[in-house]
Amino acid sequence: MQTTARKNVGVTTPAGGLSDGFSPRPRPTIRNVAERAGVSKSLVSLVLRGSPHVSEHRREAVLQAARELGYRPNAVARSLVEGRTHLVGALVADLHNPFYAEFLDGLQESLHGDGLRLLIGSGRWDPAFEDEAVEAFLELRVDGLVLLGVAPSSETLAEAAAYTPTVVVGERDVELEGVDIVVDDDQLGARFAVDHLVELGHRRIAHIEGAPSSAARCRCEGYLVAMRRHHLAPYIMVEHGDFSEEGGRRAALALLKRDPRPTAIFAANDIVAMGVLTAASELGLRVPEDLSVIGYDNTHLASVTHISLTSVDQPRRAMGRSAAALLSDRIAEPGKASRLRQVSPQLVVRRSTGPAPSGAKG
Repeated sequence: MQTTARKNVGVTTPAGGLSDGFSPRPRPTIRNVAERAGVSKSLVSLVLRGSPHVSEHRREAVLQAARELGYRPNAVARSLVEGRTHLVGALVADLHNPFYAEFLDGLQESLHGDGLRLLIGSGRWDPAFEDEAVEAFLELRVDGLVLLGVAPSSETLAEAAAYTPTVVVGERDVELEGVDIVVDDDQLGARFAVDHLVELGHRRIAHIEGAPSSAARCRCEGYLVAMRRHHLAPYIMVEHGDFSEEGGRRAALALLKRDPRPTAIFAANDIVAMGVLTAASELGLRVPEDLSVIGYDNTHLASVTHISLTSVDQPRRAMGRSAAALLSDRIAEPGKASRLRQVSPQLVVRRSTGPAPSGAKG
């Protein structure tokens, strides 16, 4: 009878034996790097901190040893020594909005140039999630906070901003000392939108208001001011919504079922405008022949060829760079007075706006 030898299958350990499971390789330490490079631990520490008081020959020997061993500096230990982490926490109101993603690109580029790394958390328009994200940032001992589309209104956020360098973006309702603000001139942007529609002959111009925020409030105020300036107060139509596509769809359906219905809708942002386009399609209305639509933010969605949305442009990457500069400055000098940076919008005209339908003027 033929027999088959049974093979033992296992994982070879450093001692040459067999193991029933995986044993991760120990992480290399600063001592290992020093031994590999033939230098002291203190010299390795100087190199890793970027000290200029090390010869180029020794610096390269330490870096080469670190690369060969796969050594990564212990950020926690380093932060205890330096008294800072070089981390910035960014709390974003809604990660689904491409405006915020494009802003974060500009923010991260500038922070990286200042030797700072970015952590991102989402508030999801919910105070509980906002507080939770900020508390996590504080536990990581971030050097600064950026609140994007979020006002520090809760006790947790207000307390965090009181002792952590903080920049608020897109919100004006901030009454905390030492907190810097970066905003767009939302009223001006709204007036640009209404002026453009009036030039095209529209009178029944409606506005879908965004979620409760200073940005939404200012855009609505700009719409109202512009309508009255053009003597169109009798045609003012404001429908409450939020900053979501579904909210825009519901608000647009309510407006477009009125008699007479509006011939143009100015939406609180591009996401809301997507909902308006969906509602128009459901009702068999052509854009822009039957209905003109304007968004706000000029995100990449607006420039998609088959959407081609007229939108008010906020220079979001420039806003990100401005926020990074303010934050880096405040980290260096926390006692400075609060500063406000306001950027100017401009209207980008595309195919979603056109002349008012015949017979709809006046």
